Amino acid sequence: MSAGTAADDTRSRLLATALRLFSKHGVGGTSLQMIADELGVTKAAVYYHFKTKDEITEAVAAPALQELLARMDEAERQRTRGAQIDQALSGFVDIIVRYRSLIALFNSDPGIMRAIERSLDGVENFAARMRTLLAGPDPDLATAINVNVMLAGLALAGGAPEQADLDDETLRTHLFDIGRRMLGRPKRRGARAEDKS
Repeated sequence: MSAGTAADDTRSRLLATALRLFSKHGVGGTSLQMIADELGVTKAAVYYHFKTKDEITEAVAAPALQELLARMDEAERQRTRGAQIDQALSGFVDIIVRYRSLIALFNSDPGIMRAIERSLDGVENFAARMRTLLAGPDPDLATAINVNVMLAGLALAGGAPEQADLDDETLRTHLFDIGRRMLGRPKRRGARAEDKS
């Protein structure tokens, strides 16, 4: 294994360990020493990769945020309004399912929210962008509230400990179908059916 690969592997393990500890103790309740101890390395080894816990927290959240932004880009490229909505919703649900433990932490720990805000400094407000994709550029009050409730509800349900044992496909199907109903989207004729709206 090359030095670069070993460093990348240690960094990946460090981030996975940090997320596990954040989930158990919260961001505020997790120290760099705790991360080092859990990983079985010295604190200096942690400092080699990250200078602060804030940097670790941002790095833990970064993959989900980058993927969410990419999925919104894909949705915006869709030709029809219905396709944009379905693509944005599908992307949001995929991220909830793929990053369940991070979403659970996001739902309960302000330290993750601060990290996300720092990570997105200078980037268009991703929540506002998602709301625009799902509700349109100038929604009425009822539509705007419905979209906010749907986004928050899907994230809460997907990150809830009660759903931790659900397999990914079951969770994804339920969240996507609930989101479609809340957005007033027509029933899908099949798993791969495309809407004409």
